[in-house]
Amino acid sequence: MIVTVTLNTALGVRYQARQVAWDATNQVSGVSYHAAGRGVAVARVLHTFGHEVIAAGLAGGSAGEMIRADLARSGIPADFTAIGRESRRLLEVRDGASGRRLRFSEPGPYITTEELGRFAADYRRWLAGATAVVLCGSLPAGMPPEIYATLATYAEEAGVPVVLDAGGPALRQAAARRPALVIPDPGRLPGGPGAPGNLDMPGGLDMPGKPDVPGGPDVAGGPGSRAGPDPRALVAAGAGAVALLSGDAVRAVTAAGQWQATLPARTGPCWPRDVLVAGLVPGVLLGWSWQDRLRHAVALGASASAEGEVDLAAYEQLVGEVRVDPPG
Repeated sequence: MIVTVTLNTALGVRYQARQVAWDATNQVSGVSYHAAGRGVAVARVLHTFGHEVIAAGLAGGSAGEMIRADLARSGIPADFTAIGRESRRLLEVRDGASGRRLRFSEPGPYITTEELGRFAADYRRWLAGATAVVLCGSLPAGMPPEIYATLATYAEEAGVPVVLDAGGPALRQAAARRPALVIPDPGRLPGGPGAPGNLDMPGGLDMPGKPDVPGGPDVAGGPGSRAGPDPRALVAAGAGAVALLSGDAVRAVTAAGQWQATLPARTGPCWPRDVLVAGLVPGVLLGWSWQDRLRHAVALGASASAEGEVDLAAYEQLVGEVRVDPPG
C-alpha cells in the first residue's frame, strides 16, 4: 500500500464563467468541488493505474467532510486525521471566452500541538502496512519545517521508502534522512507563500517521540532565490536520488549517473507536476531502471490534462516515444 501524505489538504472549488470581467458581477455557469492538495492528486493518479493507495493527512470542518466525500466517490481510500479548524480552499475561476484561469489559494489552518500528536500516532499506524510513503505539498500554519524530516525518520525506522516532494527549509531538513527519492520544489522557498517561519504563532510544536533532527546541509537556494537546490548536494546529504521537473523534461541525478527524459517530437503546455511526481513512485517500489522510471513519468505527464486526469490510451502511445539521454 502506498501512503500519500498531504498536510495542507484543500477543497478545490472550480467556477466556470462565460466571460470574466474585473470590477463587475460575474455570473457563474457551473461550479464543482473536489479534494485537492498535492498528495491527494498523486493518490488519484496512482489509483488510476491500479496501485493500492491511501490518501492521508489532515482535514477539518465542512471542507474536510467534502474532501472525504469526493475521495469516497472516486473509490480512493482516505484516512485523514481530524483537526478543529476548517481545511483551506483552492478557488479556480475559468473564463469561457478566453480559456484563461485565475487561481486563489487560501492559507492553511493552524495545527495545534494536540492535533500534531494525533497525526503522528496515525502516521505510525499507516506505516505498519505501507510499501512506500509520498510526502508532498506545502505546510499549514503551526507546522514546524522539520516535520518532513521527522516523518522520513519514522519511515526509515519502519523500513518504508520515502518519496519527498518539498522545498525550502522542509527540503533541507529532510534530505539527510535518506529518502529514496527527492523532488525539489523551488517554488516553495523560505519566506514564500505558505512557508512556515513567517507566521504569528507560539513556539515550535513537538511530536511525541520525535527523533532529534539535525539542521541538515545548506542544499537549497537562499531566500528569494529561484535557482533551486543543488541536486548533487542533496545526494551527498543522503537522498537516494533527485528528480528535477520542468515543463517538458524530467532529469534524474544519482550517485551512479544522470539521465534526462524528453518527448522531442511533442510540444504543448507544461505537464502537471502532481502527475510527474506520481509517475516516479512506482519505480521506487518495483526497482525499475532509471530509464524506465523516466519514460513512465514523462509519458504520464504528457498524457494528462491540466486537471491531472490521465488518458491511458495516450499514455500507452507516448511511452514508446520518450527519449532518455545523458543531460546536455
